[in-house]
Amino acid sequence: MEEVPFNTTLLIVLAVLAGTAAQVMAGFLKVPSIVFLLMFGILLGPDGLGILHPNLLGGGLEVIVALSVALILFEGGLNLELRDIGRVSGSLRNLVTIGTLVTLIGGGMAAHWLSEFPWPIAFLYASLVVVTGPTVTGPLLKQVNVDRQVSALIEGEGVLIDPVGAILAVVVLDIILNGDADPWFVISGLVVRLSIGGAIGVVGGWLLGFILKRVTFLSEDQRNLIALAGLWGIFGLAQSIRSESGLMATVVSGIVVRASSVPDERLLRRFKGQLTILAISVLFILLSADLSIASLFALGWGGILAVLALMFVVRPINVWICTWNSGLNWRQKAFLAWISPRGIVSASVSSLFAILLTERGINGGDSIKALVFLTIILTVFVQGLTAASAAKLLHITSTEVTGAVIVGSNPLSRLIGRLFQERGESVVIIDTDPEACEKATQENLRAVASSALDTDVLEEVGLASVGTFLAMTSNAEVNLVLAQRAAEEFKPPRVLACFSSEAQNGQGNGKTVQQAFGPQVTLKTWNQYLSDRDVKLGETLLREPGLEFQQAHLQALIRAAELTPLLVERDGHLQVAAVGDDWKAGDRIIYLLHDPTPKLLKRLSGGSQGPLTVEKLPEVEEVPIPSNGGVPSAPAKQSLA
Repeated sequence: MEEVPFNTTLLIVLAVLAGTAAQVMAGFLKVPSIVFLLMFGILLGPDGLGILHPNLLGGGLEVIVALSVALILFEGGLNLELRDIGRVSGSLRNLVTIGTLVTLIGGGMAAHWLSEFPWPIAFLYASLVVVTGPTVTGPLLKQVNVDRQVSALIEGEGVLIDPVGAILAVVVLDIILNGDADPWFVISGLVVRLSIGGAIGVVGGWLLGFILKRVTFLSEDQRNLIALAGLWGIFGLAQSIRSESGLMATVVSGIVVRASSVPDERLLRRFKGQLTILAISVLFILLSADLSIASLFALGWGGILAVLALMFVVRPINVWICTWNSGLNWRQKAFLAWISPRGIVSASVSSLFAILLTERGINGGDSIKALVFLTIILTVFVQGLTAASAAKLLHITSTEVTGAVIVGSNPLSRLIGRLFQERGESVVIIDTDPEACEKATQENLRAVASSALDTDVLEEVGLASVGTFLAMTSNAEVNLVLAQRAAEEFKPPRVLACFSSEAQNGQGNGKTVQQAFGPQVTLKTWNQYLSDRDVKLGETLLREPGLEFQQAHLQALIRAAELTPLLVERDGHLQVAAVGDDWKAGDRIIYLLHDPTPKLLKRLSGGSQGPLTVEKLPEVEEVPIPSNGGVPSAPAKQSLA
């Protein structure tokens, strides 16, 4: 009698261990975790080593799947950036509505003509694979840093299309089981479930947000437990009113809680994220272990061709139609067409449907499950493993995003803005002082007289679509706060600030904020140098012969406060110099060099009073090379010009 409970306990323990191992290996190798989750699940399942037997769970597997998917979708809604979603709302709406119809029709035709599925079973398969899913796209986007518009579309589609696809699949299954193919039945079933789920999600999410905001005596652990109980309560209520409406309720409630701006929202998201990783790990291990390898091989080449048609014909047509008037360029559309990996919702619902069809005596249940898992395997392996290469090939990685938003209008910030602008990059300077903004405008720089603490201002100047945020006001603590806020709210690829080590220790600098220029840089001093024309603007190219001497010479000048690096050009991309940068051969360093030559001598020597221009300076280009095996007593000089 005790054998079965022990075997069930051991099954869960082994699933957690295998899922954790898969996550760790995926993180180490920087590949989507689902790759190893699928491999480990199949390897440990009955058709592999025979260690895991998910059938021991019986109906408990369905309960685990339902609660885990609810948690995953709530976390997906909680992490949606509504600001980014708003910018691509038209394309996202099309992908969730028109795109669902395109995939349903195209996938059904592919399954019927290539896999020789009967039409009802073919469309049931298509309804199961209209979803992409945050379980795959979320980790993928963390590893592949694409530009904000594309990532917002992929993430939004993954979260919002999951409940739509799951409900659509249930409606199609109802038609197969009951033999009612009335179009009105399909539309009404879809709309009713979405409406019920949406309404319950709005009310439940608002109530949950209200409790988390107003009940102040709760500890952090209690708040997390209330959020978990609340999301499952919302899911259960919606499911009890109408089956499959719970998924929409959890997504909407997550979005509403995010919009409620509850205190310590970051901690809540972290807790939900950790639970989601655990749920995904266990679910994929169990579901893939339950997969019959024989049913995969039984599909033959027809199954592979059907999946390839879904990936390389249906998906591009879908993206092309849904983004027709979106303003996205062809590179962004191509990446969207390439990335549509299927995830946990497809796997879990197909496993459930296989059981239901078999119980009703309808053939095709195992074949549908096998084809869905084949779709997951091919899309994850082919698209997931090549996503980074595709993004680089199409030049849509966030590291290649240009433009800068600079906070603080002073001589140094305006110089940096001019250097960016001369390279054809957009620049906006924000300052609360109208007179300082007027000086920037006089130098043909766009300036906004407002506070950078206002996220609406940052959104208005387009921070979400630029590559660099640089805070360089006269207050180091304010700079650090501004940079941290910008990093959290807008996530630009490069976030820098001018701050001291004391400010860093006091505020707790995050990894996303870099210290600009150098540790010895004092803005007040260099702004004064610029105002007095006591500087030269130079550039130097780091070369492989003598690179170490070049770097040592530059660092000596920096430590002596005679030179401050401003910008680094690498591989054609210009970025602000930061503390800890690893300069390499081929880098072009643009810097300011202190030049205390008396003004009279400068004028007598014909010094220009116009804007500073970049030039090669002998003080930097002639690098001292120690003779006699490094003895500094008799230095020679090597010209790098």
